[in-house]
Amino acid sequence: MRFAIVASEIELAQQARRKLIERYGDVPVAEAEVIIALGGDGFMLRTLHAHRGRGIPVYGMKLGRVGFLMNKYRQRDLVARVAQAHVAELHPLEMRVRDGAGKLHTALAFNEVSLLRQSNQAAHLEIKLNGMLKLPVLICDGILVSTPAGSTAYNLSVHGPILPLDAKVLALTPISAFRPRRWRGAILPHRTEVRIRVLGADKRPVSATADFLEVRDVHTVTVRQTEGAGLRLLFDPEHNLEQRILDEQFAAD
Repeated sequence: MRFAIVASEIELAQQARRKLIERYGDVPVAEAEVIIALGGDGFMLRTLHAHRGRGIPVYGMKLGRVGFLMNKYRQRDLVARVAQAHVAELHPLEMRVRDGAGKLHTALAFNEVSLLRQSNQAAHLEIKLNGMLKLPVLICDGILVSTPAGSTAYNLSVHGPILPLDAKVLALTPISAFRPRRWRGAILPHRTEVRIRVLGADKRPVSATADFLEVRDVHTVTVRQTEGAGLRLLFDPEHNLEQRILDEQFAAD
């Protein structure tokens, strides 16, 4: 099995990469059957973005602080672990942003697209779903659209729902909503197009972020899930991503 072994910049991950290359070899990504990613969830997201167009599955091992998308690190039995791994197919979100200067920005997000106020004043947002007005004014610190894989990340920290990986839904979660006071967000069919317009953008500026790309002073943001083949993540059978998402709903801490 041909591995392309990549690692984050931390020395622990770089040391592990050298040891794995000694044992299993290493080929360029273009020639690999599987990408082995060593680091934390942040590095995994960067790996997915860097190689999403190649159709090569990615098997991650945790050598960072957060490793929800990673397997446990072990040097031994890597070929057997990869051969027996469960496949989780991820479909990223596409974000399209029009900023205050009229420029269009596009980006993909495997976890979430989030909007946040840039100043000390609350954001005023208009929310449309598939062209239908649902909230004329949401007064809040921000809002996010999360994939199932990202539902245990920022979405969970702002009290959004944890989504089963195969549920074919998205989470629309407000961040510190003031009005409507009792609105806690919504679970949307995965093909829903979410369009958010910033009201009074000059006075109440808002930024939009898709994983790592941030756009400032946005006026409109459109979010939809990409179609077609997704990107494949590989997980050990005893700790696959679906089970992790299920277990997270019963975690005491």
